[in-house]
Amino acid sequence: MIDPANRDVWLHRVLFVALALVFLFFRLLPMGTTPAESCAPDAGWCRAMDWLAHMPGPDLMLCIIFAWTMRRPDYLPTLLIAALVLTEDIVLLRPPGLWTALVVIASEFIRSRVALTRELNFGVEWLLVSALMVAMLILYRIGFGLVLLPQPPFGFALVQVIWSILCYPLVVFLSRVVLHLYKPAMGEVDAYGRRL
Repeated sequence: MIDPANRDVWLHRVLFVALALVFLFFRLLPMGTTPAESCAPDAGWCRAMDWLAHMPGPDLMLCIIFAWTMRRPDYLPTLLIAALVLTEDIVLLRPPGLWTALVVIASEFIRSRVALTRELNFGVEWLLVSALMVAMLILYRIGFGLVLLPQPPFGFALVQVIWSILCYPLVVFLSRVVLHLYKPAMGEVDAYGRRL
């Protein structure tokens, strides 16, 4: 018989992989294929929709990684995070490894401070995650600059980070309500008596 604690961990890992693949699929879809020139001169709504279609969306995978690592670090092992983000790097034609390394370092930073962050209120947690996202953006652009690779405009990348920061509370809320992921209380133990 499968132990309920192990089953819960593996179910969340499988769910994480499934979500990563779904998000990757949607990022590969051709969005905004209607050129702005096809809009009538007086159709402001058409131009607004075209502008929105070309704006970057939030990095929901990053939000899930941070939210889940903050609550249940055992659900997302480092190798699983690295494998999925590296796959995303390769499929999206990003320089393989740079973003993966930044995500792994940031998630390990959170993982190493779980005992300290479990007592933080959500506002402080949100500030911490926001600071990590902004730091990752800056380091990513510095990495591109050091090897003289072309990169998207700073404003474009900043919009994605802002969207990710704004979506983080929604990801935390859905993780809490739908998946019952919560920060363990002080002294809470799992089915084996190990401290969480």
